[in-house]
Amino acid sequence: MSARERFAALRRSNTLKAHEQPKRAPPPKPAAHSGDLGDSATRTATQVGRWKHARTTIGCMPPSPGRSGGAQPGRRNRRRRRRLRTVDETSAGGLVVNGSEERAAIIGRLDRKGRLLWSLPKGHIEAGETPEQTAVREVAEETGIIGRVVNPIGTIDYWFVAGNRRIHKTVHHFLLDAVGGELSDEDVEVTEVAWVPLGELDEVLAYADERRLVRRALSMRGDGADGAGDRLGARPVRGSGTEPG
Repeated sequence: MSARERFAALRRSNTLKAHEQPKRAPPPKPAAHSGDLGDSATRTATQVGRWKHARTTIGCMPPSPGRSGGAQPGRRNRRRRRRLRTVDETSAGGLVVNGSEERAAIIGRLDRKGRLLWSLPKGHIEAGETPEQTAVREVAEETGIIGRVVNPIGTIDYWFVAGNRRIHKTVHHFLLDAVGGELSDEDVEVTEVAWVPLGELDEVLAYADERRLVRRALSMRGDGADGAGDRLGARPVRGSGTEPG
């Protein structure tokens, strides 16, 4: 066999061996990792979108009642008024005058701000009492002066709140002549007691509704108590500035 023939035979043998060997499978591609940048970016964008939606939704929610920006003050006040229990109270008192000296006995009480406020003596009507009897008793208890009822001078009607009660107060006032006793401030609810000249009452009394009653009472004394009492005594005076009594 010539050299050319041997070379051709060797070439054919190598070609056959190459065809007989199995082909190698290409290496598998690495599986996508959970931290793959593409997937992570997609999830992050989705989460951001969800949080934006959540923040927008929360921002649009109405504020809860009882917190800042919740129920309006007017609505809260209406609810509070509905919870208050309405109570009617009736009191009596009056202007007790020492006719010979032209002066009246009045009382002073401290308000919540520590101010001394002057007013007419008065108090609650007790069971079995008439308004006239209450006026005589309260004047004696709060001033020490014994009085005799001359005529009614008017009624004051007002509202105030105490604790959980909304109180409707009606106070009957009378003109009284001082017939005995001595000025005294032994009543624990009274801070001061004083005789005040009749002409100065309009400046000293703290409450406008009582000042109006005093002017009426003084005009009755000037016109004659008997006729003026029938004409003026039944007229009510509406007010809101008189302290509870």
